[in-house]
Amino acid sequence: MDLSLLLSNVLHGVWYYVVIFLVIITVVVFVHELGHFLIARANGVKVEVFSIGFGPEVWGRTTSAGTRWRIALIPLGGYVKFYGDADAASATQSDQPMSDEEKSWSFQHKRVGQRAAIVVAGPAANFVFAILGLAGLFMVLGQPVTEPVIGGIYPGTAAEEVGLKTGDRILAINGRSVDRFQDIQRVVRLEIERPLEMTIKRGDETFTIQAQPRIDTRKGLFGDLEKVPVLGVSADPASTRIIHHGPVSALGESLAETGSMIRSTFVGIGQMISGTRNSDELGGPIRIAKGAGEAAQLGISSVIYYTILLSLNLGLINLFPIPVLDGGHLLFYAFEAILGRPLGEKAQEFGFRIGLFLVLALMVFATRNDIVALPVWDAVVRMFS
Repeated sequence: MDLSLLLSNVLHGVWYYVVIFLVIITVVVFVHELGHFLIARANGVKVEVFSIGFGPEVWGRTTSAGTRWRIALIPLGGYVKFYGDADAASATQSDQPMSDEEKSWSFQHKRVGQRAAIVVAGPAANFVFAILGLAGLFMVLGQPVTEPVIGGIYPGTAAEEVGLKTGDRILAINGRSVDRFQDIQRVVRLEIERPLEMTIKRGDETFTIQAQPRIDTRKGLFGDLEKVPVLGVSADPASTRIIHHGPVSALGESLAETGSMIRSTFVGIGQMISGTRNSDELGGPIRIAKGAGEAAQLGISSVIYYTILLSLNLGLINLFPIPVLDGGHLLFYAFEAILGRPLGEKAQEFGFRIGLFLVLALMVFATRNDIVALPVWDAVVRMFS
């Protein structure tokens, strides 16, 4: 394909995806920072700045409480700056002298338990948003539930090889009970490069078989290639139903779904660390924007679901015990609670430098994965090779 034509295809509609991506990321970041803000105010901490984005201010307004609410030029994150902080990350304390009254407003002068509550409130807000958002979807639009019944077998796949047939019901995979067809999809993606021992019900007969999913390469929306394990079965359309929940059952199903998402995330990370799963699957802002664009094409419900998923992931990532992230702050506070005093300034500064390096390195690696996955990259490589 001609490079200019390929570039045109990749860039076609890019602003549409960028706008959707920025709307979603703004909502998720706002929820996160709002969690910090609300618990800080509840603990008597003065919030000087509530910023969506970084860099020069595009719009701003100062409230009677003294908080500057602002939207900045670079909309890829956000922060709240507390009174008495020397920086937006609350990593260091201002060296300006304070009166007793001013200390009562200062984040750094609050008890360690109060500071920990303020820090954990950001990720917690993301979790609450995800849980309530899913519950709202289940109440308003309903929860699609597909029975784990095979509606079709793809030729040349593992399912055909082991003799699975249309109408078979999958009861369990690798000891895990299967209640919905969505459970099959989730297990197959997680049990990568591992045989699947499946309990099958065919008519009145129940038996066990073993299948090894194949790794298939598929094209994404932008033409990028994704490697996914494929069993080779499709759902039976007649076995799908929409369940509309009341508030209580919707909340219960939402909690179960959220727990499943969290487990899947940790399993995936563990597989990348162990080498079972390819680290190329780790994506950055380009892949997130791609996902936002795909969700927008499927409709508003998909956009909401994608926002919920991103909120959940942001909450999880921020709890990792890496200095600079919320989890790193909590780690320092844990040491402070145990020792009865904060860690030394040099130790904290060293920790934050390591944390900043790790976060930046991860961002560079993820962005590199995004760029290499784009079809235009292959064309450029071929052009100069």
